[in-house]
Amino acid sequence: MLFCTSLVRNENKLIETELLEIGNQIISPCRGCFACKNKGNCIFDDDLFCEYFSKMKKADGILLGSPVYSADVSAKMKAFLERAGVVAASNPGLLKHKVGAAVSAVRRGGGMATVDTMNHFFLNKEIFVVGSIYWNMVYGKDIGDVLNDIEGINNMKNLGQNMAWLLNLISQKSKARQHD
Repeated sequence: MLFCTSLVRNENKLIETELLEIGNQIISPCRGCFACKNKGNCIFDDDLFCEYFSKMKKADGILLGSPVYSADVSAKMKAFLERAGVVAASNPGLLKHKVGAAVSAVRRGGGMATVDTMNHFFLNKEIFVVGSIYWNMVYGKDIGDVLNDIEGINNMKNLGQNMAWLLNLISQKSKARQHD
C-alpha cells in the first residue's frame, strides 16, 4: 500500500502531502453513540482516529488506500471509515468539496469492492472523486510484487496527476473568488 500511495504522492510535487498509516495502529470501530454531533470529531480519543480525522478535515485532498485480505477493505480501514462517516454525517458539510481518491493492493479478487467501499465514503460526504485511466489498484501476492504491475504503476502515476490537476484548479478558483 505504501508503494501505491507513494506513486500518487510523487505526482503531486507542488502539493504538500503527509502519509498517515493505520495498518500498524489501533483504530477502534464506531460505538454508535452519536455524541460527535456538532463537535466535529469523535469524543473518544483512545486511539489515533481523532488525530487522523483532524488532519483529514484540514486537508484539501484525501487519498485512501487499503490492501485486500478478504474481498474488501481491511478491518482497520473499515473501522476508520465507519467512524469518519458517522462524524461527518453528524456534522454536515465537514468534508464538503475536498478531493478524494481510493487505491487498493490486491492479490487476485476484491480490488473493485475495496475501491468502491472507499469511494462510497467519499461520495456520501460530498467529496469529489478522482479517477484514472483504469481501476485504481495494483496486483501482487508477496511484498514487492506490485512493482511488476506496470499497468497498475502507470495508473497510479496518472491518478496522482489527475488529483494534482483538480486540487490546483480548485485552489485557483478559490483564490479568484477571494479577489472578487
